[in-house]
Amino acid sequence: MKIYTKTGDKGTTALYGGSRVDKDSLRVEAYGTIDEVNSFIGLAYVEIEDNEERKALEEIQRNLYIVGAQLASDEKGIEKLKEVITDEDIEKLEVLIDKYMELAGPFKGFVTPGKNKPSALLHVARTVARRAERRIATLSKEEVVGNQVKMYINRLSDFLYAIARYEEEKNI
Repeated sequence: MKIYTKTGDKGTTALYGGSRVDKDSLRVEAYGTIDEVNSFIGLAYVEIEDNEERKALEEIQRNLYIVGAQLASDEKGIEKLKEVITDEDIEKLEVLIDKYMELAGPFKGFVTPGKNKPSALLHVARTVARRAERRIATLSKEEVVGNQVKMYINRLSDFLYAIARYEEEKNI
């Protein structure tokens, strides 16, 4: 099976639902940045040994595919999606944020990434998640973006901060 279609050779790409947009559109930039944060989470995942942390990261990666699908869909595509981000997904992230912030201990000021490889990679993922959030905010000024998507990505960067701090503290 060939992975190239040649349909994007003129600088456009298809959204789920059938419409085409420029490859440098805000929508493509937003879901491309989600793909990027997912990849950085994958890099952190392979460095983390704790099964509970890995399970949390796996679930988040699955949810990022859902976020990406929502962002890569036009109006017709959104109606066809089998899964979307829900309030429950956001609540699960909030539980994880609270858990890892408690495990990391009291906040002592600014964190300089790089105390160990897992935390450094999680901090990179966090900064990319923040960029994704900015791209989604810009996109939402011009096109409809579900509130749950915006909220999920906002909580995601908080979670990545919390788990990165935990990784730093547990490995001191």
